[in-house]
Amino acid sequence: MTDAPILEVRDLAVTFRGEGGALTVVNDVSFTVRRGETLALVGESGSGKSVTSLAILRLLPPAPRCTVSGSVRFIGRDGRARSLLDLDAGAMQAVRGDEISMIFQEPMTSLNPVHRIGDQIAEAVTFHRGVGRKAALARAEELLELVGIPEPRRRLAAYPHHLSGGMRQRVMIAMALACDPSLLIADEPTTALDVTVQAGIIDLLKALQAKTGMAIIFVTHNLGVVAEIADSVMVMYAGRIVERGDAVGLLQHPRIPYTQGLLSAVPRIDRLDFGGGALPTIPGNVPDPGRLPPGCSFHPRCAHARPGACDATVPALEEAGAGRVVRCHLWREIEAVGA
Repeated sequence: MTDAPILEVRDLAVTFRGEGGALTVVNDVSFTVRRGETLALVGESGSGKSVTSLAILRLLPPAPRCTVSGSVRFIGRDGRARSLLDLDAGAMQAVRGDEISMIFQEPMTSLNPVHRIGDQIAEAVTFHRGVGRKAALARAEELLELVGIPEPRRRLAAYPHHLSGGMRQRVMIAMALACDPSLLIADEPTTALDVTVQAGIIDLLKALQAKTGMAIIFVTHNLGVVAEIADSVMVMYAGRIVERGDAVGLLQHPRIPYTQGLLSAVPRIDRLDFGGGALPTIPGNVPDPGRLPPGCSFHPRCAHARPGACDATVPALEEAGAGRVVRCHLWREIEAVGA
């Protein structure tokens, strides 16, 4: 990892409009990703992780159904900075799939069921590299071998339903890597896979990153995976960043109740209760973005919440030392008690 930034997101907000009016699902999101860095974007389902990722690549519905504001600044291979939210459709299409790629959550719905695997991978190579079909299929075979699919030449003629879930996920990774992207956005790439396949996917991404130097935004709710792959972590709740910092420090010493609750709910071998005790849980659910509680969005679920403070105003992001930022009215008091 270097200190050179590749992506700078500032004040990102996403608002959907429907019959019920405007609904802001991502608000005041700012972060930087550096070359060779893996940033894990974590939080419960409905916290805004995937929408943030889709907004960066402009894969959300067009205005007026969806409005994206703020700035997304990307520094390409040529060293030139581009504002992704201001590019026209053609220029954005040239970036998407070439310099920035995405692995989507569910490969069975992301892959086209009526086209062969080889053709789907080769399409991106043909479009972005301008090569013929033969050269594009040769590159597709090379990519299938790279991601560990046996008999890659034979698999070029396979359809998605011929492959297992783990192999389909590897095909998605091959497609995302087809043009050697500088930034890879991996949206829940190991969800619904068994632990052995999951470990293989993580090892594959780490090996490819070490080889190519690409940056990764890894979207997940699995904190066990975060510990394996991330350099830094950004925790989201109800569309906002609530804690951000380096992975080791944040996982070992979370400073706000929400992150503490997420980590407490992770099964650990050194904390197994063989008497049948239940894992700790966070009570309640992520709030509906159309009915956010006043003040801190987490306060109805928080054991530390204080009436008159936590339910009065939305806490601002504050520096908490050692590169950590937190969004909590009471984080200093909670840390003092735990010290």
